[in-house]
Amino acid sequence: MCCSHVNRRDFLSAATGALAVNAWLPASALTAAKAPAWDRSRWDPDQPLQQPGRPLRVQPMLMYQLPTRKHATSWKSWGGVQTAQAAAEEAARIQTELGALASRAEFRLEILPVAHVTSPEEAAQARRSAADVTVLYPATGSGTLLRACVGERGDGLIFLRHRSGPVYYWYEALSGRYLRTHGAAASAGGPRLSIDDVVVDDPAELHWRLRALYGVKNLLGTKIVALGGVWGKYAEEAPQIARDRFRLEIVETSYDDLDQRLRAAFASPAAMARAEEWTRRYLSLPGTTLDTERPFVVNSFLLYGVLKDLLAEHHATAFTIRQCMGTIMPMAKTTACLTLGFLNDEGLLAFCESDFVIIPAGVLLRHIAAKPVFLHNSTFPHNAVVTCAHCTGPRRMDGVRYEPTRIVTHYESEYGAAPKVEIPIGQEVTFINPEYATGRWVGMKGIVEANPFYEICRSQQDVRILGNWKKLLHEVRDSHWVMVYGDYLRDIGYAAERLGLRWDPLVES
Repeated sequence: MCCSHVNRRDFLSAATGALAVNAWLPASALTAAKAPAWDRSRWDPDQPLQQPGRPLRVQPMLMYQLPTRKHATSWKSWGGVQTAQAAAEEAARIQTELGALASRAEFRLEILPVAHVTSPEEAAQARRSAADVTVLYPATGSGTLLRACVGERGDGLIFLRHRSGPVYYWYEALSGRYLRTHGAAASAGGPRLSIDDVVVDDPAELHWRLRALYGVKNLLGTKIVALGGVWGKYAEEAPQIARDRFRLEIVETSYDDLDQRLRAAFASPAAMARAEEWTRRYLSLPGTTLDTERPFVVNSFLLYGVLKDLLAEHHATAFTIRQCMGTIMPMAKTTACLTLGFLNDEGLLAFCESDFVIIPAGVLLRHIAAKPVFLHNSTFPHNAVVTCAHCTGPRRMDGVRYEPTRIVTHYESEYGAAPKVEIPIGQEVTFINPEYATGRWVGMKGIVEANPFYEICRSQQDVRILGNWKKLLHEVRDSHWVMVYGDYLRDIGYAAERLGLRWDPLVES
């Protein structure tokens, strides 16, 4: 029986390796191109959720300058790091704290050894490390040294001590001279880091910022296979913007190629036998009810095997499909809905409709939350309620358990296999709602109130919006949103600033 209630940390600790800077693949798929497509282990619902992102490499920098005692005059600044011994103890404290943070993080952190920085030259050397982000611990030192440590890219964080260890001089001296304040844009020669990049004492505040930066790293340069081409809902420029702004590497593949692969799968006794076996196992998962024809589920697993091969060949873990409400059905003899759910439930990223207005937001949210995301249609808000619905939806939305699900037909065609996923009543969720491809994203939180069965797409929830829901009336645009379990508005906003996006959260009053 599937592990429905295993500790979430045990599942999320199974992070995977990277192939290259912009081509990452889970360890279980590294040999997929060589392994038989229909090996039993290719689909296993008992396996931990894959975390396909590349680790975030962190370079901690302890900044200080040791004073020389002088007679009858001021000879030292504020701060508890005034000797070589104190600096060594502080570096050890930093390494221990960051190691503890990495051990409990739901994403992969690689903590480099603490760099001791006492001069601009040492700052430049530390910044030449292969890190994605620096965390500066400015115990003492001059403003010139601080600016050298921050650097020109503005890609770091600053951690100050008040009560968590030896108090820092820069707990007093850090100001708007060195930091951007709210509403101020980064400018040539001006401060690169902002007041939001500063943490005082609290490792939890450092944790969520690093989680957001992990999401940014793993959005930028994502390789995604786009079956049948690309588009953007009401924004034809969206695919090119995704390539330019987010550096997405979009690999377009044809339906002619898919047709040949599917014909071979249907003609293979081994493939058919394995799809039958996987179907039996899937339908035996707790809370699974079959309300469509069983062969549609078998064919969904055949399509799954074909798509897994396609991803492995392109060294990609993200997939999207266009013309999923027509072109694929005669070829696959089912719909793509359930198959996309299989991919999401094992930890890959799978999106329907090839809509590159929403896909970048979905990729970012997937990596920040370390949980599958649900891409869905939006509806007209009323009385603080919206309905979220699509015919494909992950079941493993919390990263561990499989939610109760009815397997029914795709709504518009009344054909194939689609999951009607039941999300727990009272579940808190976070949404991203991009304003087409303008670079403005709206975010909000909500609480799931019901799992109705309206005559609309099959996975559907009525969600009560938290905050000033009437502001949503000005955001009605018949667009796709993306949803995840939990509260990640703060993380997304921090990531959005690093990405140069305009973030408009609908916050609670």
